[in-house]
Formats: sequence, structure tokens, C-alpha cells
Amino acid sequence: MTVRPAAPDDVATVVALNEADRPHLSGLTLSKLERLAGLASYFRVAEHEGKVAGFLLAIPSAAEHEGTNFLWFKSRYTEAFLYIDRVVVAASARRAGIASRLYRDLEANAGVSLVTCEINLRPPNPDSIAFHDRHGFLEVGTQDTENGAKTVSMRVKRRTTVVDRRP
Repeated sequence: MTVRPAAPDDVATVVALNEADRPHLSGLTLSKLERLAGLASYFRVAEHEGKVAGFLLAIPSAAEHEGTNFLWFKSRYTEAFLYIDRVVVAASARRAGIASRLYRDLEANAGVSLVTCEINLRPPNPDSIAFHDRHGFLEVGTQDTENGAKTVSMRVKRRTTVVDRRP
């Protein structure tokens, strides 16, 4: 398995992976992915058995992002953070350590001590809750989104060692 920066040739696969994992994630079009990738400080894919099997896209707190969950964190944390906008692993490649590998790579390259994310409570996403619990993400609140159609668990992980590898 390799983790590498996302390339233009990966875009269609990334969108397809995202759409296959709905309703756990919001929809993703090519134009929305281009906008998010432009804001992201981390956008990498994981290749497994010769094909892209997962991706992680994270946005720094200084970005001009208007996402509801991103703004929730921005209104509560004055220190720099990295917001995991989405992480997806193909259903056929789950339980192969891909998400864990992406998270380790993210943390090694984050450059900040605080990493944030949200997880669906309604509709429930128990696999993601268990995964984030194992990786040390703690719930710091909940929020209803999409006009009350979803409830999300707002999570943070405070890293104790920070290596700034940004150029």
C-alpha cells in the first residue's frame, strides 16, 4: 500500500468513492472536489493492489471554507487546526488498514497539534465512531445539520508531538 498526493487522474475515482459512501458523507461533484482541493493542505490517496482504494482531504483552519462543520470548529478553537473534511475507503478494501495509514500520514504531515472531524450519529455510522475512538478522537460536542436530517459528533485529537513539514 502506498500513500501519495492526489493527482488529476485520481479525480473521477475520488468522486466515485465518495458517492459510494453516501449517506455517511455529503455529495461530491467534480467542481466541489476542485474547490475543496484548492482549500486543502492535505489531499492524498492510498493505492492498494494497484488502484486507488481510499483518500483523505483535510483543510487548515486558516482557509476560507464555508462548511457548517468546519465553521463550528473555527468558532470554538482559536489555535490552528486541521479539519478532516472527508476520508473514504472503498468497501472492497475496508479492514486492510488503509484509513489508519492515511491518518498516520496526515498526522506526520499536519504541522499542527489539533486535528478535527465529525462523524454521523444520525444516520448512524458505528464503524467510523469505533475507528475514531481507537485513533484517539474525543467528542467535544454534537450538531444537527442539513435542516435537522443529520446529527454529527464533533471530534478532536490533540497531538503532543508536532513536526512542521510544510514548505
